[in-house]
Amino acid sequence: MNLLNQNTMSKSKLEYIWLDGHEPTQNMRSKTKVENDFSGKLEDCPIWSFDGSSTEQASGGASDCLLKPVAIYPDPVRKNGFLVMSEVLSADGTPHASNARAAIDDDNDDFWFGFEQEYFLMDAKTDLPLGFPRGGFPGPQGKYYCSVGGRYTWGRDVVEEHADLCIEAGLNFEGINQEVAPGQWEFQLFAQGAKKAGDEIWVARYLLDRLTEKHGYYIEYHPKPVKGDWNGSGMHANFSNTTLRTCGSQEIYEKICEAFRPVTDEHMDVYGEFNDERLTGLHETAHVSDFSYGISDRGASIRIPIITVEKGWKGWLEDRRPASNGDPYKIAGRIIKTVNSANITS
Repeated sequence: MNLLNQNTMSKSKLEYIWLDGHEPTQNMRSKTKVENDFSGKLEDCPIWSFDGSSTEQASGGASDCLLKPVAIYPDPVRKNGFLVMSEVLSADGTPHASNARAAIDDDNDDFWFGFEQEYFLMDAKTDLPLGFPRGGFPGPQGKYYCSVGGRYTWGRDVVEEHADLCIEAGLNFEGINQEVAPGQWEFQLFAQGAKKAGDEIWVARYLLDRLTEKHGYYIEYHPKPVKGDWNGSGMHANFSNTTLRTCGSQEIYEKICEAFRPVTDEHMDVYGEFNDERLTGLHETAHVSDFSYGISDRGASIRIPIITVEKGWKGWLEDRRPASNGDPYKIAGRIIKTVNSANITS
């Protein structure tokens, strides 16, 4: 290659993001690939590889795993940068056992998901949520939810910057609010299609985690990081399909809700580690071993939003059980399987 052609090429940084093989809670991993004259299109993202023996996804004797790009977003921080959400494949090109995205049964994007991601902003020096003093506790919860002002609000600068980054990256970012405990926040994302919803939650988490590196903070996704009389963190899953959006039938809604009852344990298995510490029957939760549903009931396993009822039983349902550290791919896949098991015919 001559030097003239090399100097006139544009360079793009593609950050490949994937989920590792740690169980039961997977971690995000990422690395950068520099491409020449990259088009910015998903179809032009090459399949890449990584050392699976360092991520609990392969043995040292056969360590190569593949990264299959499945979604791409402009990186709002890096010059000529892109965020490439990727599925993990085994060396033979088949989906890896850790790849829950590939198992989602929603190829026609009939299922729509809106996730409400809660989390705690933690001070890396104290390992405490923002607003928690060393060796003590702030005032009891009640004044922090959706508060404004320095007396009851901590971390807004980070939260606002994160919202801007998500919007600039092209995510369907729908809102933010401070939650019930000091240092606890929430953001919301919506997507038509279960896989897309999962992609966007993971990319939003990536942007949030990366952002904290420059602030001296970190994100705690544990569903009950502060013990005692404090709310935990969840990732409520709002979901619908064509039936729920159009049926106009209380009977059908109740039949779908009842389909969740006999598979409570199966849902809990994929709704997040340590979720039993959060789902105690207190703090607007149903007990982890129980199942219930009700109109406007935030203490139920599944809430039927009042708007759904007011629109003549046309709308969506909210599963309030998923934990903040849950994998949206696994959560969406399990919800789809259960809803489809109700065998509602149009």
